Amino acid sequence: MNPRVFWGSSLIALFLLAGALLAPGTSDIVFRQAQAWVIDRFGWFYIASVAGFLVVVIGLAISPAGRLRLGPDDAEPDFPYISWLAMLFAAGMGIGLMFFAVAEPIQHYSAPPEVEAGTILAAREAMVITFTHWGVHAWAIYAIVGLSLAYFTYRKGLPLTLRSGLYPVLGKRIHGWAGDAVDIFAICGTLFGIATSLGLGVAQMGAGLSYVYGLPNTTTVQAWLIVIVMGIATLSVLSGLDRGVRRLSEFNLILAILLMLFVLVTGPTLFLLNALVQNFGLYLDHFFIRTFTLYAYEPRAWMADWTLFYWAWWIAWSPFVGMFIARISRGRTLREFVIGVLLVPTGFTFLWMTVFGNTAIHLDLGIAAGAIADAVRADLSTALFGFLEYLPGPAFTSTLAILLVGVFFVTSADSGSLVIDTLASGGADETPRWQRIYWCVVLGAVAMLLLLAGGLGALQAATLVAALPFCFIMILLAYSMVRQASADVEGAIISTDAAPIRERLKRLFTPASRKEIEQQIAVNGGPALHSVRDAMIAEGWADTQVDQEGGTAVITVGSDSDRRFVYRLTPQSRPLAAFTALEASESRRSREWWLSAQAEGRKSRDLTGFTANQIADDLLKQLEQWKKG
Repeated sequence: MNPRVFWGSSLIALFLLAGALLAPGTSDIVFRQAQAWVIDRFGWFYIASVAGFLVVVIGLAISPAGRLRLGPDDAEPDFPYISWLAMLFAAGMGIGLMFFAVAEPIQHYSAPPEVEAGTILAAREAMVITFTHWGVHAWAIYAIVGLSLAYFTYRKGLPLTLRSGLYPVLGKRIHGWAGDAVDIFAICGTLFGIATSLGLGVAQMGAGLSYVYGLPNTTTVQAWLIVIVMGIATLSVLSGLDRGVRRLSEFNLILAILLMLFVLVTGPTLFLLNALVQNFGLYLDHFFIRTFTLYAYEPRAWMADWTLFYWAWWIAWSPFVGMFIARISRGRTLREFVIGVLLVPTGFTFLWMTVFGNTAIHLDLGIAAGAIADAVRADLSTALFGFLEYLPGPAFTSTLAILLVGVFFVTSADSGSLVIDTLASGGADETPRWQRIYWCVVLGAVAMLLLLAGGLGALQAATLVAALPFCFIMILLAYSMVRQASADVEGAIISTDAAPIRERLKRLFTPASRKEIEQQIAVNGGPALHSVRDAMIAEGWADTQVDQEGGTAVITVGSDSDRRFVYRLTPQSRPLAAFTALEASESRRSREWWLSAQAEGRKSRDLTGFTANQIADDLLKQLEQWKKG
């Protein structure tokens, strides 16, 4: 545990909770005033930042940096391609899609920001706006954080925390108060982002129980629902049932897909397929306009309730989702990462929103005669259940929807507490169980007290305000990522001079033995490393040492385990090429040995036959790239 981060973020959260508990009415007013202040002064900043994040991730993907791997240059992906895509697909599913799948398209259809309500034009506009809010902009935000975490953790060997992504800017100061502040802001933003999702989930569960079973949907009932569901999440941590919760989450994902297919089949199927294609075309057509729309010439409160709330919500969620996609993406190239993260979840989300949103609008224009829109205007959380009334088996599908939201609630709380605990513990993989229980309790308390203080409006306001400081941090993460990737691309272009011609010809027809490679390390490699070490010590680099034993040689620069340079010379073997094997002696026809030179985090190079000066030159080139990084 990092005490400064743990207690710093805890005190901020407890201070806000105390205010909400002691003066709920006043805290609601404070949250809304803070929201109005942020929107008035920083609405442009949110819009410009999200557009910038999208430009950065696409730029990294199409640039030469797109070939860099999230790990050493020769790293293999941890998961097969199909499994990785499936996990990205799962990352796009959650409470938000359950809550807004019907509510948002219907809301924009019945109360659009620009066009006449309840018209065909409003229906088209509603889907464009919904696609914009749930499309590549959201996943560009997640991609910035996920890329930063994966790149600096797997390629540079730094801890799995947000502060690591700022090493190119802060240097060793990431281990001081500046790094602590970064992680504290990340934790607070994540707390309110996840608490907002939990608040939406419990509001929808309460509405569903009231709609289907007639239970009162009061804040007291919602508070008890939070206690029950958070209790289940806490028990999963206590009993070590994390694997069971993950399996439940996978099963829940299957049920959600089945529910979507049910709506697709029992709803206006052909219309939905046509609408999906047209919605995508309209999304592309309006892409740039919607990206930068702020209603500067005709200010509207609509922006705060929708676009700005969403951008803040995604920013607050970014450490949570970013850490998940970082953990599963080791070994992928930057290009693979960006394409997969931007397109796979977005594609599924577009399908989901079309199936539910367009079906709801179709029904409202037809047999519902405006009843679904009236229900949404009365209470957003009842939208899904009012919609299911117009499809076969409403009692069963509504109960299934309540169950789906409940399980997403449990898994979000369970996984969210893990992410926050990781951030508060300096990226540690194993932490005391009580810490995750503590963060489970804090998450539940934040969601409950914000609901009691002012309902969904308070949740939205708190999220929009809490995300602001972390947005500044994300800009620094994007800058650091571009700077580091550019330096690494320059390093990848640098190639070492080839071995002497006679030595290359000799190795072409007579493969080396292990003994010969060890002799080369002893005669050329060791002296090369010692000469560089002596020169560095003379220049003031006292923390430089060379270790030479067992046929290997290693030079280490720096004592900081998080930021040190390590260069190794080791004998390695590989299967012989068929031509060389035929020409080799009987004892050497299976494998050949070669001299591997590898700077930590970079691809190994073959220096077989190189002289001491050539090895020293290769070492200095790698050292130069390390210094640039």
